[in-house]
Amino acid sequence: MNNQNAQEAPIEVQLRALLEQLSAYIEQYHGGSVEMVSLDGNVLTVRLGGACTGCPLSPSTLHGWVEGTVQQFFPQIECVESED
Repeated sequence: MNNQNAQEAPIEVQLRALLEQLSAYIEQYHGGSVEMVSLDGNVLTVRLGGACTGCPLSPSTLHGWVEGTVQQFFPQIECVESED
């Protein structure tokens, strides 16, 4: 996808693509995963899976890696939360 098409894609499509890249990294190095559940206004809900399920460090993964990376590319996203 060229840069112009990326800018024209809906934010949900762009967020899914970013989360897929994050998930691939998390899966390869930590055995976990992250996937998009929904976008409601400026709140993104994701599901952590694999080794992240029940891991005591999953809040750090959620708010450090996932939320930090999402907000770097999409500053309009105010909050990233995990589906319970």
